[in-house]
Amino acid sequence: MTDKPENVFGTGITYDGLGILLRGSSGAGKSLLALDLLDRADLAGFEAHLISDDRVLLHVEDGALICTSPPQIAGQIELRGCGVIERATTERAKIHLVVDLLNELDRMPENEEFETELLGVKVPRCPVPTRSMIDSVHQRLLVLEGVKRVRENQAG
Repeated sequence: MTDKPENVFGTGITYDGLGILLRGSSGAGKSLLALDLLDRADLAGFEAHLISDDRVLLHVEDGALICTSPPQIAGQIELRGCGVIERATTERAKIHLVVDLLNELDRMPENEEFETELLGVKVPRCPVPTRSMIDSVHQRLLVLEGVKRVRENQAG
């Protein structure tokens, strides 16, 4: 484990056993996409939890990128227009996929766009345009395709 966790602007969730880190600028829709994924998982019967919203703590443990929540915000996520709400939470998770919310739509991203490096650990990446570019269904489909690629890579 690294000496001190790195405090990163983002939202962490688990989705059917995979840790997902959503990154993007303020107002990009990280919390809304996280809530959408959490609620969809619940409807589909998958286990999904909030790790942390707005800020996450990242560190490396045994070569894996681990995400935890600052204790003061654990279980809380912002739903704009409603305020801070509570969601089922998990204390920590390995990050399997990084979702980057972007203000651009690349119709055919190159292979190198599907990987990123955080704290020296290479992690699969999923570029997703913000809701000002595409609708929520399109965003969800892109993330679920990223989840599918991670699962396929895990299988062999």
